[in-house]
Amino acid sequence: MADAGLSPRQLAMRVGVSGKTVERWIADDGLIPHARNREDAAAALGVEAEMLWPRAVRNNVKTGTDREIVRSYPYRSACPSSVWGELTEAATEDIILAGYTNYFLWLDQPAYVDTLRRKAEAGCRVRFLIGDPEGEVTRQREAVEDVALSVSTRIRITLEHLAKLGEVPGVEARFSAASDATNHVSLSVFRFDRDALVTPHLARGVGHDSPMLHLRRREERGLFDRFADHVEELWERGRRV
Repeated sequence: MADAGLSPRQLAMRVGVSGKTVERWIADDGLIPHARNREDAAAALGVEAEMLWPRAVRNNVKTGTDREIVRSYPYRSACPSSVWGELTEAATEDIILAGYTNYFLWLDQPAYVDTLRRKAEAGCRVRFLIGDPEGEVTRQREAVEDVALSVSTRIRITLEHLAKLGEVPGVEARFSAASDATNHVSLSVFRFDRDALVTPHLARGVGHDSPMLHLRRREERGLFDRFADHVEELWERGRRV
């Protein structure tokens, strides 16, 4: 303030707050103004806001396992379809799509069969883990959802699309084991190399109404690894489609 030649009252007028508010900023170094006020004050003083209130930056920096959360969505359907497309395109080693039906992928991603064929031919392993359309858990879930497009029908649509991939090397599909079906139907994991989209399914909602996390691997045994290990266990016990 001295360098800028401004008094607390003059700075307050520039920012649009009271003089007493600025005095509180000066007296209490633990007080962090609203982001807009921080930016306006910094502009008036000719410095960076981070220099004036470094704690605000530290509070916004993710640490520990939080670093692996790229973004959260209150609904899976709130995630732009472009995110799914970009993650698919960026993957070069391993894609595993472990939704119980995976039905929505064929609707959201144009020519997804062609995309997956191209990825597999380029050397990327592509795996589908889906529920058994004849399984007891599938029938139970259909009763819970009570929607026109049943769970078993959605699985069979995925099977039709997988049939179009034929015997493309690198593309694999399995039904989750009967003993794992409850775990599978309640948690979808879609992994693209070091990124994953994870959806815990709520009691009565269909997949697109459930929340979703976008994770990116940054450490050993973090959130990403735990979900990745979960889906690998289901895959190992699954049976070939």
